[in-house]
Amino acid sequence: MQYLKLFLFSLLFSPILLSCNKDFDVNAQWKDITVVYSLLDQNEDTTFIKITKAYLGPGDAMQFAKIPDSSNYPDELDVRLEEWDGTTLKHTFTCDTVTIHNKQAGDSIFYYPDQLMYFTLASLNENFQYKLNILNKKTGKEIKAETYLVHYFQIEKPLPYFKIDFKPGLNNEVKWITAKTGRRYQLDIRFHYLETLKADTSQKTNKFVDWIVFNDIKSLDTLGGQEVSYYYPGDGFYNCLGNKIPVNPDVIRAARYVDFIFSVAADDLNTYMEVTEPSYTIVQERPSFSNITNGIGLFSSRFNNVMDSIRLNENTLYELTVNEKTKYLGF
Repeated sequence: MQYLKLFLFSLLFSPILLSCNKDFDVNAQWKDITVVYSLLDQNEDTTFIKITKAYLGPGDAMQFAKIPDSSNYPDELDVRLEEWDGTTLKHTFTCDTVTIHNKQAGDSIFYYPDQLMYFTLASLNENFQYKLNILNKKTGKEIKAETYLVHYFQIEKPLPYFKIDFKPGLNNEVKWITAKTGRRYQLDIRFHYLETLKADTSQKTNKFVDWIVFNDIKSLDTLGGQEVSYYYPGDGFYNCLGNKIPVNPDVIRAARYVDFIFSVAADDLNTYMEVTEPSYTIVQERPSFSNITNGIGLFSSRFNNVMDSIRLNENTLYELTVNEKTKYLGF
């Protein structure tokens, strides 16, 4: 949504910078601009598509952003997701609208908590291509986009049936085979623990914290089959828990297990992330990126592969009780 915000400001102010004519009507050249965002994932049984429009009018643009009708298309769009096997159309999924209520104040300048979304219940297949077709029934305008799915890939380390040891001062290895169509990889290690209230031991709560080990490992290409290894410090595990779990003398905590969550972005999603990431150089201008025909935004794919419920070995359980970062957390 930050990209859209900057785009709207560009629409509002660029005519002022290019002209000294005081009678110039900034709203005279308005045209319909459709904004589309969707990420396909075959692990999900529901595909969501966010479709809005850029808006322009007299007055404060920030106030328009708080009005749903400023950026929604009420009953104007026909949205379809097509499944293609080469030149053969396998299936067409018709999208309907749904209002979700999970947007929080401060997430963006736009209206909340309700969000209008398009969705379809579709079982996606990694061997097919998916094309998005949007028709504005009022104007006849067509917006199109297409993407391939990120394929399943193999995790070679850690092994699912071996306990893991986070050794301070030493490195652990993760290893995987790159996915076809995948470009960028992220690894989250999710630590699960049980929290019990001392005053009432019947009060137990399952909790977890996530440690982002890396989020920018990129494959050489999108063909898949490349073996990749990454070494991460065992100290990072205890640093993460010490930073994210508050000291609480009223509870007892018990370590349970960890999940290794690999998230993979397709090539277009990686490109979009690269051009929207903060710049740490004196060159602050970044190129824009969109793969939407006759609109702006992103239509791409991602995939999550999880090695779950990996037990901690005895050395790690003991280290939780003596490590400077975790010894006061009640494990």
